[in-house]
Amino acid sequence: MASNIDFVQYIVDQCSEAGEIVAKKMFGDYGIYCDGKIFGLICDDRFYLKPTEEVKPLLRTEELCPPYDGAKDYFYIADVDDHDYLSQLVKQTCRSLPEPKPKRKK
Repeated sequence: MASNIDFVQYIVDQCSEAGEIVAKKMFGDYGIYCDGKIFGLICDDRFYLKPTEEVKPLLRTEELCPPYDGAKDYFYIADVDDHDYLSQLVKQTCRSLPEPKPKRKK
């Protein structure tokens, strides 16, 4: 089951204080980026955040599970209605993730 575009846009809007948030369609669901850095996934109308040690203390509940069969575990974020909370999680996650590798020219 793919994600509803309205839910995807809602997550983008909820995370907007963290930076430039963009969702890109990937394999039927969505990757979600902040300032060009992928920090999570939206699969089956559920929001998943890349796991980092630095974000753990900020989580209201820590639930690790794969967003789709065969995937690594991500933090499942059920509380998506708190704009400030989501933006804070995204900011901390992105600070902890490495910078994306530059794309090679074709």
